[in-house]
Amino acid sequence: MNAKKPLVRDMAAGRSSLRGLAVLETFRAARRPLSISELARLGRMPVSTCHGVVRALERRGFLYFLSSRECYPTRRLGELAAALDANDPVIARVAPALAALRDETGETAILGVRQLDEVLYLLVVESPQAIRYSAHAGDRKPLHSSAIGKVMLAAMPEAELAGWLKTHPLVRVTERTLTSARRLRADLSAALRNGYAVTRGENVTDVMALAAPLRLAGRTFGVAVAGPLHRMEPNEARMAARLRQCIRSLAWESP
Repeated sequence: MNAKKPLVRDMAAGRSSLRGLAVLETFRAARRPLSISELARLGRMPVSTCHGVVRALERRGFLYFLSSRECYPTRRLGELAAALDANDPVIARVAPALAALRDETGETAILGVRQLDEVLYLLVVESPQAIRYSAHAGDRKPLHSSAIGKVMLAAMPEAELAGWLKTHPLVRVTERTLTSARRLRADLSAALRNGYAVTRGENVTDVMALAAPLRLAGRTFGVAVAGPLHRMEPNEARMAARLRQCIRSLAWESP
């Protein structure tokens, strides 16, 4: 019996399911109706494959054709997303607190969690200011150069952290990224002492972020507040106090 065949089938099924998402993400990036040939080119897939994905989405009511050539997503996708969002227990609990953190600081508030070797943003409540840190739910960030990522690293047992540092190169994202394990360790120790982690232009140039750990449902999440370095740095103490207040309010509610 060939054990490789089920694995090959699983990989093919995974690629097929992701192509539908790739088509929808291509529409998000383009922000306009697209033809199948445009979708194939922008989504980097064969035209024949793209045609099959588009027709499958059309049959399920997720796409419609404006003309014989161009198509666009229907509102069914938004309704599906709204229903999923409304029933996410973590988001339902954290969203009001993050909105309050955004209002109190004037900066973008974020909820994230570790997924494999990255941070996955689960909720982003953007600042209303014209110049702000902008991000989206579903964005992924490196552990070593993001504030929430540092929270996740600082929460690791010593042996696990040592092993992680040995097997994961600290890739330079900006000129300020900490690429030395010794310096990163010192930064994580400071985060444990202070109760929050900090990045100063290490992941996005000219952006500063503060993040603190939040335990919910037996798992560690990270809550961050992020904004332009020139606004955040002079107000670090105030931002940290607001962040701690947000964490305390959520910890009080946790079971």
